[in-house]
Amino acid sequence: MDKSKPAGYIAPYTHAAAGWGALKQVAINLVREKVSGGNYKTLLAQNQPDGFDCPGCAWPDREHASTFEFCENGVKAVAAEATSKRVRADFFAAHTVTELLEQSDYALEQHGRLTEPMVYDAGSDRYLPIDWDDAFALIARQLNALPDPDQAAFYTSGRTGNEAAFLFQLFVRAYGTNNFPDCSNMCHEPTSRGLPATVGAGKGTVTLEDFEHTDTLLIFGQNPATNHPRMLGELRECAKRGATIVSINPLRERGLERFTSPSHPLEMLSNSSTAISSLFIQPKLSGDFALIKALAKRTLELDDAAVAAAAAGAPDTPRVLDCDFIAEHTSGFAAFAADLRRQDWDQLVQESGVPRPQIEQLAQIYAKGERVIATWGMGLTQHKGAVATIRMLSNLMMMRGNIGRLGAGLCPVRGHSNVQGDRTMGIEEQPTAAFLDRLGEVFGFAPPRAHGYDVVATIEAMLAGRVKVFFGMGGNFAMATPDTPLTFAALRACELTVHVATKLNRSHLVHGRAALLLPTLGRTEIDLQRGVAQGITVEDSMSMVHLSYGMNTPASPQLLSETAIVARLAQATLGKAPVDWNWYAADYARIRDAIERVFDDFHDFNARVAKPGGFHLKVASRLREWRTASGRAEFLVCAVDTDTPIHRAKAKYGARLMTLMTARSHDQYNTTIYGMDDRYRGVFGMRRVVFIHREDLALLGFAAGQMVDIVSVWDDAVERRADGFMLVEYDIPRGCLGAYFPETNALIPLASVADGAGTPTSKSIPVLLQAA
Repeated sequence: MDKSKPAGYIAPYTHAAAGWGALKQVAINLVREKVSGGNYKTLLAQNQPDGFDCPGCAWPDREHASTFEFCENGVKAVAAEATSKRVRADFFAAHTVTELLEQSDYALEQHGRLTEPMVYDAGSDRYLPIDWDDAFALIARQLNALPDPDQAAFYTSGRTGNEAAFLFQLFVRAYGTNNFPDCSNMCHEPTSRGLPATVGAGKGTVTLEDFEHTDTLLIFGQNPATNHPRMLGELRECAKRGATIVSINPLRERGLERFTSPSHPLEMLSNSSTAISSLFIQPKLSGDFALIKALAKRTLELDDAAVAAAAAGAPDTPRVLDCDFIAEHTSGFAAFAADLRRQDWDQLVQESGVPRPQIEQLAQIYAKGERVIATWGMGLTQHKGAVATIRMLSNLMMMRGNIGRLGAGLCPVRGHSNVQGDRTMGIEEQPTAAFLDRLGEVFGFAPPRAHGYDVVATIEAMLAGRVKVFFGMGGNFAMATPDTPLTFAALRACELTVHVATKLNRSHLVHGRAALLLPTLGRTEIDLQRGVAQGITVEDSMSMVHLSYGMNTPASPQLLSETAIVARLAQATLGKAPVDWNWYAADYARIRDAIERVFDDFHDFNARVAKPGGFHLKVASRLREWRTASGRAEFLVCAVDTDTPIHRAKAKYGARLMTLMTARSHDQYNTTIYGMDDRYRGVFGMRRVVFIHREDLALLGFAAGQMVDIVSVWDDAVERRADGFMLVEYDIPRGCLGAYFPETNALIPLASVADGAGTPTSKSIPVLLQAA
């Protein structure tokens, strides 16, 4: 917390994003984490040729830059790993699990690094030390005692490197299941499920080079200053050379208004800043689909007008559509255009929450742009209609040929550092038959074919007793997931829960009848296998694959790498079948050789990744190769959904019904809470706040600063509530609310997921406010 402001202090933030405020917060975090002076050098090696990949976000690095590029959240992530604070056996001896459950998520994080494997003792309600071999033997006994391998689920966090992820999926499939709930299920799954049907690949089509050539950027549902600050450096350069940047987001975020770059001394010394967005569009929550369809409709109308003008004899009237691209590369345009022409304008305006003049202004910007990039974050993906929204955005970009050419393309911005790489490595509950065929051929076994459980299905299966063992490779499953009381009950119903982690979090305290904590190395730490330092690879949001080595001395001599943990667990469970697991873990280059044998695009993996900057993994749609059934990019017709839980709740409760979105604070990364401030939104010393429009305050009879309880509305008659939140007046659309997760995850019904993706609808929760 900023010591100059009292707890619960609310004040508008008037400065640019980053700048001296970011440097101040970095200093505070280094002191708070008690980072030793010897580890400060780690900060300068972050994302450097001879350093390590940031353990934070998945925003790419420009050729693994040779100069330091400041990132506040990256420094916080490194400081959290490099902390000198330790959670040893004496800590657990002094605290029961019941006592620790009373502490806040922030307080749990602040205790420091886990140092040795621990096993839960029900008699004392404490974690006790256990030898590594005994821990692996315990897990193996539980797994091998299950009558069906599908009674175990294996969760993966996006921090897991490619080598550990590949070995993990190989072990789990050799064990006999495809139960791979992972963090993708909760964030960008609609991207992964939506894009293959349109362009044939579930990844973005741009690289950082495209940002050098784009003239127009449409930024949907993102808050770069908090979630991936290094992106602001690219946006700053785009703005300075005259590119048009539009922010499309219910909240008007400070980082997309003005940015002071800590990497540019002149801006820092002069206390100046760079304006980022030239236009802000604020759709209502769950209004993105209607807005994007409205843009497509208006783009078609502009093209129709151009055709009519040319027919009337107007000279040099250019088409708005890229007719050559549509004819040569796409299918389904005629049906798509017919649907747009039938679409009612009033419905689009009402459902989007954006006035028609603003829609037309935005469409003019899109029509004028010659090289357009559309980027998006979870503001597009955590809705019931998220898959359709991603497909409609793809339709819009295809209309003008903005896929597969320099300076243009689709740019989903992933969250955690290797969430995309883990999926590439096979962490996928719905694997393709081709992948399973290749995996079985290379390793000489028959992988299971039935689709497994995603995150929500895993929680349901644990509650129903169909999953009895839960293994978490990183993350904070209990707090990242929806319907918190149900998730807690699901974990507690398990016979065994196991968590691989660097620091203590609430998931370790919400455990099964038996439970283990397995401490692992951080990305910043030296990973020695048989005396040789090992590097790991990750794949960023733009499909660049990097190799990096840790630099810090491990927090404890008892820590194992994630790769070593997977290998020793596999050996204990399966023996040396279908491979000698420990042989692979002794030299990670051997795992990369195996990856190369399974995935053609990883040819010459070890040689290519050894070069500074690594290599770009082929994305077929970037090359205008369309891996769809037709061999062409597909325009897909999608209707506006007017029978959603929000529509039904609105019909029942009228103007009292609000729609809530969950979001991170600025002092937060995923479920990790670094501090209690959200300075860009003007909140200091507290997290239980609700952002609300001033007219909604008046409508509901409340006042800014008043305490309220939040109750979600769902058709299962279960009361879901989050109590004790302060109302904060904010620039947010009427009828919409914002609050932080994980505090409000309890309001998201487990059954409320994206159609076709299973992602919890964290950005569109129908709720009522009650006076506390």
